[in-house]
Amino acid sequence: MTIKLYCFGESGNSYKAALALQLSGLDWEPVYVDFFNGETRTPAYRETVNELGEAPVLVDGDFRLSQSGAIQQYVSDKSGKFGGTTQAEKYEVLRWVLWDNHKLSSQAGMTRFLMNFLPEQHRNADVIAFSQGRLKAAYQVLNAHLEGRDWIVGDGLTNADLSCCGYLYYPEPFGFDRADWPHIDAWLSRLSEQPGWKHPYDLMPGNPSDRA
Repeated sequence: MTIKLYCFGESGNSYKAALALQLSGLDWEPVYVDFFNGETRTPAYRETVNELGEAPVLVDGDFRLSQSGAIQQYVSDKSGKFGGTTQAEKYEVLRWVLWDNHKLSSQAGMTRFLMNFLPEQHRNADVIAFSQGRLKAAYQVLNAHLEGRDWIVGDGLTNADLSCCGYLYYPEPFGFDRADWPHIDAWLSRLSEQPGWKHPYDLMPGNPSDRA
């Protein structure tokens, strides 16, 4: 049975789940969520897809799951990939997934939205600058950790990598330039060379040009 992932191309959190599915070798297909026209806020979506009103959402037969980190763990449990090779690595992967969701992706997603998708008259330069400061601190942590390493945890690709990369391939400006962070840059190149890798706008339906 084909796994369905409710997602949309502009969503870095959706990308984390979609990329895990894509690289796992599991049979899956994307289901487009029209986020920018309010689909996730409709009663129908909340009643039939996700009561939290969010994407991504994985549906595997009768099983339904939201939150990118939980979906990544489900993919690991089903495919045997990306979860780490030892018990210690398993917890280290979880540690980085939680760090990413709190320190990196949450800030990157919000800053990117404020700078690119929010109507210009509602953009607040002070809020954006504050968020970019927090992002710089996160980039410093990740860049330092990746010095001398191919992957964030252990000797292979894990959910730590698939989570932390979630927003870093997007072309819209939000205060991230790969050239400023050489170890992150090398890691992103390494990840994009994995068989089956796709850019978020190629992997999932929906991108800003659709609304131009």
